[in-house]
Amino acid sequence: MYRYLQKLACSHDITLITFENSENLEDTDRFETLTDEVEAAGIEWHPLRYHRTPSLPATLWDLTVGFATAARIIRRQDIEIIHTRSYVPSVLGLLCKRLFGTQFVFDMRGFWADERVDGGMWDEGGRLYRTAKWFETQFLTHADVVISLTEAGIDAMQAFDHVDTTETRFEMIPTCADLELFTPQPEHREEEFVLGYVGSVGTWYLFDDVLECFELLRELRPGSRLKILNQGDHDYVYDRLAEFDIDESAVTLKAVDHEEVPAEMNRMDAGIFFYTPTFSKKGTSPTKMGEFLACGLPCLSNAAVGDVESILEDNGVGVALDSFDPEEKRQAVQRLVDLSTTPATAARCRQVAESYYSLERGVQAYDEIYRTVVDNG
Repeated sequence: MYRYLQKLACSHDITLITFENSENLEDTDRFETLTDEVEAAGIEWHPLRYHRTPSLPATLWDLTVGFATAARIIRRQDIEIIHTRSYVPSVLGLLCKRLFGTQFVFDMRGFWADERVDGGMWDEGGRLYRTAKWFETQFLTHADVVISLTEAGIDAMQAFDHVDTTETRFEMIPTCADLELFTPQPEHREEEFVLGYVGSVGTWYLFDDVLECFELLRELRPGSRLKILNQGDHDYVYDRLAEFDIDESAVTLKAVDHEEVPAEMNRMDAGIFFYTPTFSKKGTSPTKMGEFLACGLPCLSNAAVGDVESILEDNGVGVALDSFDPEEKRQAVQRLVDLSTTPATAARCRQVAESYYSLERGVQAYDEIYRTVVDNG
């Protein structure tokens, strides 16, 4: 989000309130560098300490401190819009709207309450879930704008039978990629076909299905390799490789900084990732997909995840599985190989990335929202 704010600060006065965990605050070199960058952008920043446990008291404390900070800023400055990201901070946005008359932009970032149920952290009939869904109803009803990462998420909200959204203004802004950092560099491709996987391998991700597709790829293209960029899950990855009896010599597993990811992606021929297809994933916009496409790489993923299917299939830049049937996987892997070896695909992938995932387009969309919300307020 900082890259958005850095550019938006050129035309808007921005005050930023964040909740930082202890690790971020104690990394003094990084914190000081970020502070200097934020100040240079003309952004006023109020970093508050985030408290994780005990869960409910910690959240209530953070909300109290956050509200006191926001109220003080609103009184001191001519704040017109409260723009919140995700559900818990949006409690403050709704409260400020009611008490101070500020405009409220609810940047939902996905179906948070349902994600916690789908991830096994909450019970769907439990008090926490019902409370969160009540607040969700309030956000959708009273926000001046609701921002979703996906069109599929907007469709899902408009179909809700527990809240009337006929008067709600929805806008879709996907998670954007840094298209200056992620660029096609085909000269770095390797001789063997390299299938790329970037990011986490647990919770929402169907990593076993990735390995099954890699086995199918090795049958179609002997000598193919799997490159995995991952932080912190290496033992799990090696366990799964052993379970599938995949020779570790066919796999490259690395932990790299974000700045190094583009160079590593450009040594791949295609990207792959699968999510558990739950309701909450309708609001998911995979950043990695924008980055793969920006590097000119087609992707293999699954349908029922945000706008993944429409982006990949409608634009001819990848394959979206409707099921995890072995034969469908085999056909999907063949299609992915065909796409990646077709000369026109790389340019088409880049064009789609510029159309959907451009940071500049995201900044323009936020700028338009801010201006129209103020004008209409």
